[in-house]
Amino acid sequence: MARKLVVGITQGDGNGIGYEVIIKALADERMLDLCTPVIYGSSKIFGFYRKQIHNLDQINTNVITSAKDVHQKRVNIVNCLPENVFVEPGQSTPESAKAAMTSLEKAVADIKEGYIDVLVTAPFNKRAMAGEGFGYTGHTEYLEKEFGVDEVAMIMVCDKLKVGVVTGHIALKDVVKSITKEKIIKKLALMKASLERDFGVDAPRIAVLGLNPHCGDGGLLGDEEQQIILPAVKEANEQGILAFGPYSPDGFFGTSYGKFDAVLAMYHDQGLAPFKAIAFEEGVNFTAGLPVVRTSPDHGTAYEMAGRDMADPRSMISAIYTAIDIYNRRADYDDLVENRMTIKLPDTEIKPKGGRIIE
Repeated sequence: MARKLVVGITQGDGNGIGYEVIIKALADERMLDLCTPVIYGSSKIFGFYRKQIHNLDQINTNVITSAKDVHQKRVNIVNCLPENVFVEPGQSTPESAKAAMTSLEKAVADIKEGYIDVLVTAPFNKRAMAGEGFGYTGHTEYLEKEFGVDEVAMIMVCDKLKVGVVTGHIALKDVVKSITKEKIIKKLALMKASLERDFGVDAPRIAVLGLNPHCGDGGLLGDEEQQIILPAVKEANEQGILAFGPYSPDGFFGTSYGKFDAVLAMYHDQGLAPFKAIAFEEGVNFTAGLPVVRTSPDHGTAYEMAGRDMADPRSMISAIYTAIDIYNRRADYDDLVENRMTIKLPDTEIKPKGGRIIE
């Protein structure tokens, strides 16, 4: 039986639905049988939102100043915000942005020290964070820099589907110049490694989407498929990656995604819009390529719901479960790799038939 993991959870924007989905997710006592949760934020804000939620059983909390002092059978709250902190549900404020930064910084420091095992982040407001000097367009970019890795991949995860993106939080006008053959190959290699190590998929098959309508219609609507994406797929095949495509994005999610283990989209909304249409309630955002496990719900701050007992916690629950599953799969995978170094096991090789544009 896998050991009980310590799950660090950042509060995100305290004026959004972060606390509500966290509280609802942790209200089931069975969660404490699975993990030891540690919320980075404020016991005062926790108490405020706890009172707004109806028909909720008592939650036993343990207020601490460091994750070193966790109580295994309680919901732990690391008080890392000022005592005079206050909330304005539904409002984007400088104070809520600063609190979100403090929560994230404290949690990252603790996971580096080994006080928590995995990181689950509640949503914050990107514009408000930028206004307070955060300096990053989202959690993904911050964590990439904080852990000093060269490349990460944002992968949206659910039971039915896994979607990665070549370009993340950038303006649509900047997408075309940001897509290169080398970048696509790097993302495919990272996704392959993550699917194997983090999700237990042997010889994963990855579909690659085109950029233009109908994959450019033979160059009539753009030539990125022929000049960049198709060569990237072919080179990835030569490197042992089972990549297929490019596929025309407009019809792919209606007919073909179930044939693959994952999908690589060219830009944010191309991949996330269909993903959220298919799995919004239980979808999870996972950052592949980090030395630690980080997940988050697939929704934002939802200010319009804040403080009204309307938020659905299923994505937060899935984010916690997924983080634990990935942590344990990594451990199993690493044990297997170590054993293979001692006992030579036969390798199997599957080769794709070669990339081609599929409209």
